[in-house]
Amino acid sequence: MSLPPPKIFAVGDIHGCHSKLVRLLDRLPLDKEVDTLVFVGDYINRGPDSRKVLDTLLQVQASYAHPVFLKGNHEQMLLEYAATGDVETLRILRTMGVESTVASYGATVRQLRDLAFFPPEHRNFLENLQFSYISGNYLFTHADINEEMISLGRAAESFSPAEQQTEAGLLSSRRLSRGHSAMAENFAGYIVVFGHSPFETPLVLHDRICIDTGAVYGNVLTAVALPELRFYHA
Repeated sequence: MSLPPPKIFAVGDIHGCHSKLVRLLDRLPLDKEVDTLVFVGDYINRGPDSRKVLDTLLQVQASYAHPVFLKGNHEQMLLEYAATGDVETLRILRTMGVESTVASYGATVRQLRDLAFFPPEHRNFLENLQFSYISGNYLFTHADINEEMISLGRAAESFSPAEQQTEAGLLSSRRLSRGHSAMAENFAGYIVVFGHSPFETPLVLHDRICIDTGAVYGNVLTAVALPELRFYHA
């Protein structure tokens, strides 16, 4: 008797909602040794338990055979400020709810530069997040994108300064929510699975699947199982 083929489970934007993350992981019918578990970024900010979220993701990294952790615009902005100390970047971070992340570590925003109060394993986790992940005809990334990102599917630490600006823009893309038509852009045959733009329920188009359902705004945290296109919530 042949074994069922491996599945891919992708989890939407967590934003410090640790209790929802734990409940969702418990509900996924996932084979830790066979299936792939993809997180599409935005683990921190806004919600109360960013530190606990990163602790849990590190446990997933250690105990699941095929975990994939993508970078969200919230992680990208935090790393940018840690590297540059730019005052404008800090202003943007404040609008993104970074105070809740800092508070979860028992620190203050004044201590944010260089991420000195983050445990080394947390800093290492953030610094090694992937920009995108491709499996078969599925392309996973944080935000709805266009063909530019195909050339950026490598470790962010290898980006040139110009590419880093492009990365920041792509991680913050809200093309669907601004009325752009994704339906005419089925590039390279991929189905793009992303988060970043919260919808009340998962958005499913013929070439796009959005799994950000606004967990931090009082809605559910969502995961999708592929290829059967089944959704799980917590």
